[in-house]
Amino acid sequence: MRKGAKSAVVATVFTVMVGGAGYGAYNFVSALNESAGGGVSSKAGEATPVKTGPPSRAEVKETTAAFFAAWEKGDAAKAAGFTNNDTKAEPLLTAYSQDAHITGVRITPGTASGATVPFTVKATVSYDGKSEPLDYSSKLTVVRGITTGRALVDWQPSVVHPQLTGMDDTLVTGESAKPPIEAVDRDGKVLTKEKYPSLGPILDELREKYGEQAGGTPGVELSIRHADGNSADTTLLTLAKGKAGRLPTTLSASAQAAAERAVQKYAESSVVAVQPSTGEVLAVANHRNDGFNAAFLGRLAPGSTMKIISAATLIDNGITTANGPAPCPDNAVWQSQTFHNLTGMAPDEHASLSDSFSRSCNTAFVKYADEVKVDSLTQEAQNRFGLGRDDWKTGIPSFDGSVPASGGPDTAANLIGQGQVQMSPLNMASVTATAMTGAFHQPVIVPRSLDDRELATARGLPAGTVQQLRSMMNRTATSGTAARAMSGLSGRIGAKTGSAEVDGQAKSNSWFTGYRNDVAAAAMTQEGGHGGDAAGPIVAAVLGAAG
Repeated sequence: MRKGAKSAVVATVFTVMVGGAGYGAYNFVSALNESAGGGVSSKAGEATPVKTGPPSRAEVKETTAAFFAAWEKGDAAKAAGFTNNDTKAEPLLTAYSQDAHITGVRITPGTASGATVPFTVKATVSYDGKSEPLDYSSKLTVVRGITTGRALVDWQPSVVHPQLTGMDDTLVTGESAKPPIEAVDRDGKVLTKEKYPSLGPILDELREKYGEQAGGTPGVELSIRHADGNSADTTLLTLAKGKAGRLPTTLSASAQAAAERAVQKYAESSVVAVQPSTGEVLAVANHRNDGFNAAFLGRLAPGSTMKIISAATLIDNGITTANGPAPCPDNAVWQSQTFHNLTGMAPDEHASLSDSFSRSCNTAFVKYADEVKVDSLTQEAQNRFGLGRDDWKTGIPSFDGSVPASGGPDTAANLIGQGQVQMSPLNMASVTATAMTGAFHQPVIVPRSLDDRELATARGLPAGTVQQLRSMMNRTATSGTAARAMSGLSGRIGAKTGSAEVDGQAKSNSWFTGYRNDVAAAAMTQEGGHGGDAAGPIVAAVLGAAG
């Protein structure tokens, strides 16, 4: 039985004093300790009905105050008993005081919004004679227990600290697992998470992999230790600084700054810029509530940006050419599944591949599904663009893209970036770089010379295919679906838009990829709508600053 639902019959009313919590003193009754069986007795042989519906304002206040009081006292078991998942809550709350060495906790609640209560925490972290103040804000939500009817804190690790995202992540204070690093850009400018917030998790990953190699010495830190074993510790507070080792990266401070500004305009957005001639990553930025590096690790359908690879497949397999036929009917049926174009797109039975590419006609590509083999797109992606083989070594964890040989309706759906295809902005920036130069250069964020790692290779594209792809992408950027976003950019430019529909989402994901001179960039905004609506301006801003 859960500690939060222990059976108890309490006849008296008692008072909880919340030290420093700002709630004052008030009474609350035995409902907080009612049995899992469904209520406390009001008379012998009679049971009080289990409460239902949202917790009342009084219940929210009472439960929150009791939880805060126990947390402040370091009573992890008692605090966990006021949550709806004490099995997960107790170990983290125990680690908070014992492993993380956090003491003197004072919690101040803010104004509740319904059942959600914001609050601030002030405490002290002490270890080996060193102490530092800890100050942060978080929030909790009170819910009704399903079996008990009790008002309980809905347990999420983020209640304890907003940067705790994994259910089994924990807090530790001690000598850091890896020495700190001083990451610098390609021109020697120092890159910090304070100046470039998106680089926070990326710098943590670089430190995890290259900290010792960079020549630093460990410090003493309060950190989040991630349970998945694949993520670097996240430093929350430094009690004693170690000596930072200098770590070169391929990033450009100016491009990174532009990328940071661009993603801030659109929620749940990510962007990557690479140098096509080398594969070096110039910028990577994310604007997400979860802090996930979706720019490198995202796995989502890329929509019509995939048509770059699809067009290359048609050309390389001798099916059609940029100036060859690619009719654009209203709809197309493949294996009993009907595919449509964007609303308002006029049909064109005489369209060329360049016509259909620049206006992003889905049906033109679907109509060719019966002329490609089940694995044609897969082979093109792997052999020409270096995707989907799980062999990229960028310097930090990354996803290499996935273009499976899917039969049935997915053969057609994959051609338009739906079906089983998955990509990240990093993948699509690399696709654009390969299409522009004809050569595949595996993206890297730290120089290969740093650790002499073996990079992925691919054949790249024939010169004739490159010429046709660049021509079609330039047309798309100057007079097609990408023209509005790319307007005002000079030099050698090209682009492709994409809108990927995802089940359960009200709006499609916005994708956009483009190049300007020796810079290629790709962006994705979840539920951002059409490719040019959100992702387009992000890419254009980065190309404008870095191209």
